[in-house]
Amino acid sequence: MTSVDVRSESDSEDSGPSGYAAARLRLLQGEARSGPPRRSALADLTDDWLTGLFTAAGAPRGAALVAVGGYGRGELSPRSDLDLLLLHDGSADAGEVAALADRIWYPIWDLGLALDHSVRTPVEARKTAGEDLKVQLGLLDARHVVGDLGLTAGLRTAVLADWRNLAPKRLPELRELCEERAERQGELSYLLEPDLKEARGGLRDATALRAVAASWLADAPREGLSDARRRLLDVRDALHLTTGRATDRLALQEQDQVAAELGLLDADTLLRQVYEAARTVSYASDVTWREVGRVLRSRSVRPRLRAMLGGGKGAAAERSPLAEGVVEQDGEVVLARAARPERDPVLPLRAAAAAAQAGLPLSLHAVRRMAAAVRPLPTPWPAEAREQLVTLLGAGRPTVEVWEALEAEGLITRLLPDWERVRCRPQRNAVHTWTVDRHLVETAVQASELTRRVGRPDLLLVAGLLHDIGKGWPGDHSVAGEIIARDVAARIGFDRADVAVLATLVRHHLLLIETATRRDLDDPATVRSVADAVGSLGTLELLHALTEADALATGPAAWSTWRGSLVTDLVKRVGAVLSGDEPEGAEDIAPTAEQERLAVEAFRTGGPVLALRAQTEGSGDETPGDPEPLGVELVIAVPDQPGVLSAVAGVLATHRLAVRTAEFRGMGVPTGGDDSVLLLNWRVAAEYGSLPQAARLRADLVRALDGSLDITGRLAERDAAYPRRRGTVAPPPRVTVASAGSRLATVIEVRAQDAPGLLHRIGRALESAGVVVRSAHVSTLGSNAVDAFYVTGTEGAPLSGEGAAGVARVVEEALRG
Repeated sequence: MTSVDVRSESDSEDSGPSGYAAARLRLLQGEARSGPPRRSALADLTDDWLTGLFTAAGAPRGAALVAVGGYGRGELSPRSDLDLLLLHDGSADAGEVAALADRIWYPIWDLGLALDHSVRTPVEARKTAGEDLKVQLGLLDARHVVGDLGLTAGLRTAVLADWRNLAPKRLPELRELCEERAERQGELSYLLEPDLKEARGGLRDATALRAVAASWLADAPREGLSDARRRLLDVRDALHLTTGRATDRLALQEQDQVAAELGLLDADTLLRQVYEAARTVSYASDVTWREVGRVLRSRSVRPRLRAMLGGGKGAAAERSPLAEGVVEQDGEVVLARAARPERDPVLPLRAAAAAAQAGLPLSLHAVRRMAAAVRPLPTPWPAEAREQLVTLLGAGRPTVEVWEALEAEGLITRLLPDWERVRCRPQRNAVHTWTVDRHLVETAVQASELTRRVGRPDLLLVAGLLHDIGKGWPGDHSVAGEIIARDVAARIGFDRADVAVLATLVRHHLLLIETATRRDLDDPATVRSVADAVGSLGTLELLHALTEADALATGPAAWSTWRGSLVTDLVKRVGAVLSGDEPEGAEDIAPTAEQERLAVEAFRTGGPVLALRAQTEGSGDETPGDPEPLGVELVIAVPDQPGVLSAVAGVLATHRLAVRTAEFRGMGVPTGGDDSVLLLNWRVAAEYGSLPQAARLRADLVRALDGSLDITGRLAERDAAYPRRRGTVAPPPRVTVASAGSRLATVIEVRAQDAPGLLHRIGRALESAGVVVRSAHVSTLGSNAVDAFYVTGTEGAPLSGEGAAGVARVVEEALRG
């Protein structure tokens, strides 16, 4: 069905609201058309209907109905607002104009369509546009629908003239508006639930680029921009159709439906297309606003310069050499006049490194010229190419903008073909801030600040760039990444020994953080396994820095003073082993004076005693604003008895204390007998407000241990008091037995959605399975809890394979129930 067919069919029926509504429904439900043809047809259909309303209302002479904004551009999405201006020359009676407006607006409202409307004379429209930038932007797309064509044409001419005359003043306002919106909404190309219109790189920015072009001061790079804009509009159309709402936010629970509506494989494919489109718009915006700034600066400088030169034409822009074939000109990095990209395959990396080191953007013209002419690098790369890549990666924050410029023109995937699989790949994990590719660049940026800590900064920077390169391949991304890293490292010219180190760093980039937060560092088997995997002190040094850079580049939930202290402790222990100072067995750490006092008091009273102390004094490494401070140390001593883990965890949950770590051990008391006290060291943090009093914690703990406190009931009541929020369904919990985790105990690892009382439930399940918990290592990343429990049988030995599997099943069933 063509747009002509729709109009003729609607004309043959009732031309009122019901006829329009029926034709509109047929158009939106038709499968033959989508994208720009459907948006255009919907605008044409709406034009015809509004023309009928305008004519039937007996519009006076000197009046016109004008479409503005998206409707003015002929781009109506299924749930778009109708942006309309009733324009009149002021000759008609005010009551007559108001009656005309009512006869048009009310039928629109009766259909439930959103309407943004105004009634103005051309003088009033220009005055309002001069006062309100958003109004002026809408009028730049003004399109005549019906009525006095001359009136509309006159307004369009005047508005465009006003816009061009006032561009030096209004364009900085528009840029500030775009930046404020980006600050509020974030970057479309990285958000898991992006706003297609308002986020940076979205439809609002694409409209702003049209406005800049209309000013005649600058123009956006056009290659790919119209396709990117069309893709975002197509996604918004599908979102409107699947939700039935006028929404621009692509929520997680709707992405699969939207992908299906667009005929895409899955939600990840949808997000990658959205991200690619957004990057095109964002890059075009960056280039365009730089050009606007350059033009406005030159306009302010030239009159003074001409006066100084006695009215001459001025001087040529100064060009400062930066590297071979690369110069700075007017705040950008451009190619030297003598540069020959077709003969110099290293030029893109040399230009990029020079730009990043100088903190300057790469000229669009320079990047495009290199992309069009440069020859591929030989394999392996020459030493200069590898050195320039390392220089680019080591430049810090400016690396990001330069890298994006190369990527926008396809140069990155030509240099590193394996990059294509991670480019724009979403990470459906609340811990991650960035897409996979941007996370890799961000890791290199973070690593650039740690290069003074390692003997081979080049290997650290390249490992940062490659550590997640295996994402997007089946299986463990660290295993896949090791294979890819070997190939890439050899291709870019590292020798065999360096290739092996890089492969080890990629394969084990999660080893330190996972071991430090989930394993017992006092167990020699833990430290020995890490030492065996790392192999040398030099590699350990690099892996330590890479771990920190990776976590800092992930997001605020992935790194903290606490996690850093755990990793540092592990690195010291592993370093001792690699230096030949390996302990023979588990160290018997002497209790502190305070721990001894608490143990004696617990034995004397026959009940729990505790000490609660905020860890702020003397920690030495806590910094203001740390996303996860060291928290509070809670030391509990209690006569050895069953049920201690679940009781303490439950009491802490009822007092809204989040557990960071938990360590348990038995301690003899000087009584001359076999009496022992269980000593528990916890690190906790208050979820809200201040910490509870130690006396209240002890009173509840006494009741929990004697069974008079219904912890499960309390937690259930608290959970029921809060309304359920709509959101994605969490994956089911998974409980596994860590192979070769320890020679002294069996390690049960639990991965589950974090929730109040989770540790209490796990403790009850372990106790019901009849095992003894030696220690617990609790780690929370965003909404995910990853906890490890060192358990033994009642006789103190590790569990058999069958017994350990049985305990894991018991815990998993308890958490799923």
